[in-house]
Amino acid sequence: MKINVGSKNEVKVSALKELLAEYDFLAGAEVGAVDAPSEVSKQPKSLEETITGAINRARYSFNDCDLSCGIESGLMRVPSTKSGYMDVCVCAIYDRREFHLGLSSAFECPRAVIADIFSGDLDMNQAFSRAGLTNNPKLGSQEGAVGLLTKGRLTRKEYTKQAIRTALIHLENEI
Repeated sequence: MKINVGSKNEVKVSALKELLAEYDFLAGAEVGAVDAPSEVSKQPKSLEETITGAINRARYSFNDCDLSCGIESGLMRVPSTKSGYMDVCVCAIYDRREFHLGLSSAFECPRAVIADIFSGDLDMNQAFSRAGLTNNPKLGSQEGAVGLLTKGRLTRKEYTKQAIRTALIHLENEI
């Protein structure tokens, strides 16, 4: 079995590779990294846009494989939060017939980060940098904003695995 991931981001690729051993029907699968476009903004600003980005990545990476996986993180409106938004990771797995979606847990970023994303059209890395919270230009390819905010208690890789696991519910249980 071959599974393509619609990204060359090592966090996304390694998250999928590490999960394979947990699923008998995926054991021994080969994982390929494909540079697939999301066709959404570099920082999705709604759940709909984030889902669209994940689906597009899965669709465009489905080439010479059995399954493809699109992973996209983005913001979604959440009432009663301090900033009005939370970040969530969406995984879309495509099996040639349909898309199977899963989401991670969600977390809230500081108000200044959200304000910079919306007013300056910045992505998460740039907004965290501008707010003085990191000087790591590759934050999203390493521990991620969630890793920074939780002081390593929940890393971007684990957060990404949550979304993949919940998307795999559909394939493992055929719901």
